[in-house]
Amino acid sequence: MNKLDIFGWSVDPAIAASVVVGVVVVLWLVRRWVAGGWCYSNARLDGKTVVITGANTGIGKETAKDMARRGARVIIACRDLPKAEAAASEIRTATGNNKVTVRKLDLASLASVRECAKKIKAEVKKLDILINNAGIMMCPPLKTEDGFEMQLGVNHLGHFLLTNLLLDIIKSSAPARIVNVSSLAHDFNNAKMFWDDINLEKNYDPVAAYGQSKLANVLFTVELAKRLKGTQVTANSLHPGTIETELTRHTQQAMSLPWRIFFRIMCSPIGNFFRKTAVQGAQTTIHLAVSEELKNTTGQYYSDCVPAKTNKQYVNSENARRLWEMSAEMVGLDKKVD
Repeated sequence: MNKLDIFGWSVDPAIAASVVVGVVVVLWLVRRWVAGGWCYSNARLDGKTVVITGANTGIGKETAKDMARRGARVIIACRDLPKAEAAASEIRTATGNNKVTVRKLDLASLASVRECAKKIKAEVKKLDILINNAGIMMCPPLKTEDGFEMQLGVNHLGHFLLTNLLLDIIKSSAPARIVNVSSLAHDFNNAKMFWDDINLEKNYDPVAAYGQSKLANVLFTVELAKRLKGTQVTANSLHPGTIETELTRHTQQAMSLPWRIFFRIMCSPIGNFFRKTAVQGAQTTIHLAVSEELKNTTGQYYSDCVPAKTNKQYVNSENARRLWEMSAEMVGLDKKVD
């Protein structure tokens, strides 16, 4: 058999073919691993109402699209109304479900959160699934309208208030589910709660602030599940995976040089191979929202559609209770607002 000449090397065709096949198999296995778990549930959501925050882009939009395909009435709660309306229109066209609407929600404003909850409760009498998906990641030192560190305010406090304001119609819809999109970052880079400087005013670090906000998502879920015991309302959190979405728009300027280089590679065409698509990233959220086998699962943290480990040092019932009480005071949960 004639040998092949490859860049000046004489190579046996059988060996060359074996190498090519081996590389293809390895690349296929890597992509399968990157894709992670998949929600295989065929559950229908006809007659059910779903509220999803930040569903105008990324995994939120793909989650909303999936809920709409299942027949649900979907309310997209977003800050950017034109973008949200465009997403809703796209979802209606793609799914043939016209019950996809938009409501204004700026999680960086407690007044906006209260107004959004008020409008939703005036519009619907039941809420079967609440998906707290919106977020901001590793932004410069910014404050919310109410003076909170931006990542804590948007990722945790806004969702904390929204969830509590909607709890009555969620409970009345039982069995119902609450899904909080957290991140592996809750256990990354020594993530912790800065109890004595919750807004990181003394020494702001965007990575630490993001880790704290994602840890808050997990702790909130733990305490919420405890308080909802016996109501047939479940609460779970998740890590969606590594995905290139608009959430990462601030990351490179927030990181040290080695991490910036890493993220530039990950955001390049080569990096695309090692990241999930938005559809793949939405699967764990969808799984927690609809899968029949999870109807009694609560207070858990998932990744790739299976239970995952949490931050051993900080995720416990005492910290969960402490965060709840602090958050309730910060957002004025018991405050009467007309």
